[in-house]
Amino acid sequence: MSRPTGRVLALLEILQAGGTRTVADLADRLGVDERTVRRYVDHLDELGIPVTSVRGRYGGYRLARGYRMPPLMLSDDESLAVVLGLLAGRHAGLLTTPPAATESAIAKIRRVLPDTVRQRLDALIETVGFTVDERPGVSTGTGVLLTLAGAVRDRVPVRIGYRDRSGTGSERTLSPYGVVSHAGRWYVTGQDSASGELRSFRVDRIIRADLLPGSFRPAPAGFDPTAAVLSALARTPWTHQVRIRIRATTTEARRVFPASVASIEDVTDQNSPDQNSPDQNSPDQDSPEDHDATAGWLLLRLQVEDLGWIPGLLAVLDRPFVIEEPDDLREGVRRLADRLVHSADKTGRRPGGTG
Repeated sequence: MSRPTGRVLALLEILQAGGTRTVADLADRLGVDERTVRRYVDHLDELGIPVTSVRGRYGGYRLARGYRMPPLMLSDDESLAVVLGLLAGRHAGLLTTPPAATESAIAKIRRVLPDTVRQRLDALIETVGFTVDERPGVSTGTGVLLTLAGAVRDRVPVRIGYRDRSGTGSERTLSPYGVVSHAGRWYVTGQDSASGELRSFRVDRIIRADLLPGSFRPAPAGFDPTAAVLSALARTPWTHQVRIRIRATTTEARRVFPASVASIEDVTDQNSPDQNSPDQNSPDQDSPEDHDATAGWLLLRLQVEDLGWIPGLLAVLDRPFVIEEPDDLREGVRRLADRLVHSADKTGRRPGGTG
C-alpha cells in the first residue's frame, strides 16, 4: 500500500515542533486512524529519521533527543526552479491546492535557505510579473536573473553586457523597473541611461549584470512592467509591417491577437470603411446574429518575419477586415480561402466505395 507522502511529511513537521505526541493526537491532526499513524512512523524510520516510541499512559512518539533535520541543500538554480514553479503554477491556475498551500510551501523553503539565497529569491518574488502567454522556457542564467530582481527591488542601477538577435554585443546601463516572464522567456524593462528611453531586454541575451553604486528614482506612477514588455514586443521591428482594419470589439480582437503580437487602436478617421462601401467589407453585409452591432472599426498594427500565420488568425476571428498593407498578405488570405473552398467541396467518399 502506498503512503501519502504529504501526510508523512506533515507528521515529521509535527514531531519537529518538539515534545511527545500521543497516537490519538497525531491521528486526529493528520485525519487518519491510529494504525495509519504507526505506518507513517515506520516510513520515517525507513528514511533514517529516528522516531522514538514512548510507552505508558502519556506515551506516544517523539523525535530522538538531539536529532535535527539537516538544512535543505538546494543550489541557487534548484531554489529558483522550485519557487518559480510554484508561482507560475499558481498564476496559470494549474495548482489544485488552496492558495494558502502554495504560500506555506514557499515559506518553508525560504525558512531553511541560507540568508544570501533567501534574500535574492525574495527580491524575485517581490518583483516578478507573469503574462498569460506561457510556453516552454528558454534557459536563463540564474545569477543574472536574481541580480536584476535585486536591482529592481532596491532601485540600484545595473550595467549589462547584451547581445542582440544578430549577435552584436553592447554595454548598457539600465535603471530596471521590473522583470517579466512571457512566452517562456524572461525580460527586464527599465530606463536605458544612454537614450533616456524605456527599453526591454531579453534576459537570456544578457551576458553579465553588475550592480552599480547609487540608486535611481522610482518608476513613473502607474507604471506596469508587464504591459511595458508586451508593448515593446509588439513594436519590435521585423521584415513585414502589417496594418489591418477589423470591425470587432477590442475584447474579440485580443482573444486572437494578444498585446505581445499586435497594437490595437480605434479607427476614427474619415477613411474608415462605411456602410456605402461593399467592396470594403461593409458592416451592412453582416447579419445581426453574426456580429455585435456595437462593434466599431479597429486598426491592428503588427511587425512580423513571416506572414503565413496571419490569414489563419483572421479566419478564426471571423470579422470583416480590410488589409491596408502589405499586398503579400492579401495573396496569403486568397490562398487560404482557395484551400478552404477546395476542402469544403470534397465529399469525403473514396473511389469505388460508399463513403
